[in-house]
Amino acid sequence: MADDDILHTSQHPLLHSNGAHANNKKKKNINFVSLAKSVLKFTMWIVFLVWVALFLVVPTDFGSELYFDWIGATSESPFGDTGSMLLLYSAPIIIIAFLAVPYLLISGEDRLQLQEKKTPRFRLWTFPVLVDGPLGVVSAAELIGIILFIVFVVWDGYFYTVVVLRTIPDDTPKEQCCYILINLGHRIGTIGLCCLAFLFLPVARGSVLLRLIDIPFEQAIRYHVWLGHLTMLLFTLHGLLFVIAWTIEGTLLKEMLQWVDLGISHFPGVISLVAGLLMWMTSLYPVRKKKFELFYYTHQLYVIFIVFLALHVGSFIFCISAGGIFLFILDRFLRFCQSRKTVDIISIKCLPCGTVELMLSKPANLRYNALSFIFLQVRELSWLQWHPFSVSSSPLDGKYHLSVLIKVTGEWTEKLRGNILNSSRVDLHLWPQTKITASIEGPYGHELPYHLMYENLVLVAGGVGISPFLAILSDILHRIREGKPCLPRNILIVWAVKRSNELPLLSTSDMELICPFFSDKLNLEIHIFITRESQPPLEEGQVHEATNSSPSVSNSCSMSVLVGTGNNMWPGLYVISSTLGFVILLYLLDIFYINPYDISPWWYTGLLFVICMLASVFIFGGIVVGLWHLWERRNAAKEACKDDRIMVEKMQHNEIVAHEDSCQQKLASSINTYYGSRPDFKDIFGNISEKWGCVDVGVIVCGPPSLQTSVAKEIKSQNIRRQCNHPIFHFNSHSFEL
Repeated sequence: MADDDILHTSQHPLLHSNGAHANNKKKKNINFVSLAKSVLKFTMWIVFLVWVALFLVVPTDFGSELYFDWIGATSESPFGDTGSMLLLYSAPIIIIAFLAVPYLLISGEDRLQLQEKKTPRFRLWTFPVLVDGPLGVVSAAELIGIILFIVFVVWDGYFYTVVVLRTIPDDTPKEQCCYILINLGHRIGTIGLCCLAFLFLPVARGSVLLRLIDIPFEQAIRYHVWLGHLTMLLFTLHGLLFVIAWTIEGTLLKEMLQWVDLGISHFPGVISLVAGLLMWMTSLYPVRKKKFELFYYTHQLYVIFIVFLALHVGSFIFCISAGGIFLFILDRFLRFCQSRKTVDIISIKCLPCGTVELMLSKPANLRYNALSFIFLQVRELSWLQWHPFSVSSSPLDGKYHLSVLIKVTGEWTEKLRGNILNSSRVDLHLWPQTKITASIEGPYGHELPYHLMYENLVLVAGGVGISPFLAILSDILHRIREGKPCLPRNILIVWAVKRSNELPLLSTSDMELICPFFSDKLNLEIHIFITRESQPPLEEGQVHEATNSSPSVSNSCSMSVLVGTGNNMWPGLYVISSTLGFVILLYLLDIFYINPYDISPWWYTGLLFVICMLASVFIFGGIVVGLWHLWERRNAAKEACKDDRIMVEKMQHNEIVAHEDSCQQKLASSINTYYGSRPDFKDIFGNISEKWGCVDVGVIVCGPPSLQTSVAKEIKSQNIRRQCNHPIFHFNSHSFEL
């Protein structure tokens, strides 16, 4: 220590002691937060494992005894048998959602651990195990989940079959056959309800559960697809067994139209099954790919499916799957509230390759990560269609806007580009009034910035799949310039495009303008493969001007913060208040209506149960949403004049356009362009292993399924070929189909 420092410390002893005290206090706070997180995580795991074990144990003799003991001990409460089933099957997942709220609140930035990693680590979520099967690329964690569900179905099916076979009555062969079919039908229907308990969890886009385990919606949607196939297969088999039994008995039509007060009503079940079959058939890949609108509109029959399922089985049995459905209703109502608001389009840019860039207004307190995406609706094109697009801008590019790149690939996108071009042809030198009314859902995505978790990144894109990688590059460059935590130091971009007219997409982000001399701190390589051109076009090097438009903007039409990855407090209050409201409504219903008037019809109690679910979200959750909206408006009012900010960001946007040429020149040394060839991932990943060594490499793929499969196959091969204890390549896809 220098003499001046010693003198300074001796003259101000309290300063030194206060600093030490502050450090100790900070360390204690960190330890307390870490302990709280560990306790919450441990509790959630225990609740989840007990919940999963419940589905496996109940079919056994031991589980059946515990089940009936539980029903007998709790059925005397004001909630009756329905309350017993609700606590047993639905309460665990609601409790996990409750505990997820404080966990997310205290985690914050602490969840991003940017420590340098000296040795590769094994991660179940990022190690591809199956790459060529019908399920696409399946990670080790996903394969474990698939195996567990198969074991669950086989386990429950075996025990239920044993119970049915050992209770066959001494009757005629015909009656015995009908007995087996009907009882097996009941058991398979119960297994289907257990699968239904998980079915709606992956499609709750803004759910605290998805944010808790950091699985973005575009990845979780595949779990919904898998569970949907399994659930509908079980329900179809359930209905088919009953149809066969009733046909043998000669009472098919009578039984299908049966609607009784006590017991299960068949006719609502028929309606629910028909709605489910329509959704299932139109969701199959060939139909969904060619007739997406048919799939989308038919899928709204889930309302009919759920309501008539409740009428079919009553509130008592419906409680098996009510927890997941309730969390989905919470998410759906919040998305509905957010999507009612129109959003300003700050600027529009039509690139020569047929891609449209939209810059959308957002409030400063709406946070998102570079791998996020939004759902966009343009009311002039369709009031019902919502389309997902990856965000192409970094959250550090500007507080008050985000950008998306939209490639013209279908009827909707063609109409959007046509509207923009027609408006712009009025006068290219004036700013025309482009009539586009946009609404937004999201942003959604990883709760953590996945791209910041590795020192070495490989980004593989196909076509407009480069869009999220532009956001990643911008985010990393901003962080390097501002000195924020940022691990990546080696980045390789592999970009496959069909034609060279798509290359201007790379110039939508000026890296040198964001972070001058970034090449001194970041090793960036870009390999571009142009697959349908054998040599550069004659006009290579010519500048093709983009068509720009700047619609008029209002004073308060930025995106809503009701959905997304940025806020934890308000979503937590929303979940808690809605759940407590649901319990209160059920209690009031039982105390003042069901018990005094001895309401016994199963179908009617099922209907009342669904109404309570909806009312609790609309009333109790709606109050929180209203307060949340007022809070958002108050924060917006405190901000500086919005018009000035928008003009500043427009000027910044125009500056980026003006610097495109310089960007291309400075990046020329790091860009390698290959005509008439496709990426050889074996060679690419082999060179990476030699160049970077045995270190963690994060690989992110954004492109069609074939591209994901090719990359995952080579990653798996490289990880197996490397003679080290843990894989060095970690796979993560960022593309989805709806």
